[in-house]
Amino acid sequence: MRVINLSSGSDGNLTYIEAGGARILVDLGLSCKEATERLKLIGVDGESIDGVVVSHEHSDHIKGVNVFCKKYHVPVYAHNEVWQCGLCDKITLENRDRKIFAGDFSIHDLIISPIEVPHDVKCFAFSFVEGERKISIITDIGRTNDAIFNAVKGSTLVYLEANHDINMLKNCPTYPLSLKMRIGGGKGHLSNEACANFAERLIRSGTKQIVLSHLSKETNSPEIAYNYICSKLAENGLIEGEHFKIDVALTRPTTFFKLK
Repeated sequence: MRVINLSSGSDGNLTYIEAGGARILVDLGLSCKEATERLKLIGVDGESIDGVVVSHEHSDHIKGVNVFCKKYHVPVYAHNEVWQCGLCDKITLENRDRKIFAGDFSIHDLIISPIEVPHDVKCFAFSFVEGERKISIITDIGRTNDAIFNAVKGSTLVYLEANHDINMLKNCPTYPLSLKMRIGGGKGHLSNEACANFAERLIRSGTKQIVLSHLSKETNSPEIAYNYICSKLAENGLIEGEHFKIDVALTRPTTFFKLK
């Protein structure tokens, strides 16, 4: 099982996973040209992609879907409720290339489990399982809960949203109050503090690698998120580099993880 985030954040989200004989993309929020170029950096051709799994309809997650999937004849997988809540109007593929699921499904031997998360549109996180290996991607989530935890526990690697610093969001001069309330609300995005709390639960359940994801350019930074979350975990006896590792997903390709 191999996975790499090729872009993370409001400018576009794209993750590549190779496992169980499948090569898939999770979301495709970059242009077809940019996505193709980033895949080439890791030696992957667009024609070899077996499917694009879409979390929700926001443009930073689907911007390049139509052009990329038409060019390379790649099917798009999305939850039935995501299709019904607006994705059908934005994805203009032939019906045969629109794949609908309502629960667990597989692409070749890679098992994919959707996990509904609180957001301002219908949205899903995912776990990916190949044999004994499990990873999860949890972004665009306003709050966590026990159901989400139970669905992703057992993951060796978790891409976990750390969207904003609470004080930076509160004091951001360019955001109107309505946007601040949306982002910080229960159907918005996860703060560094909330990320640290959920990361602690995951680490204590066995997760070894956390990748901080979907960071805001305006109300967070890789350094702030990393330092805050490592500090909070250290206060509770969990030391980065000893009990777990943290990386940060950026707007450019970052670490290529290989799970054996």
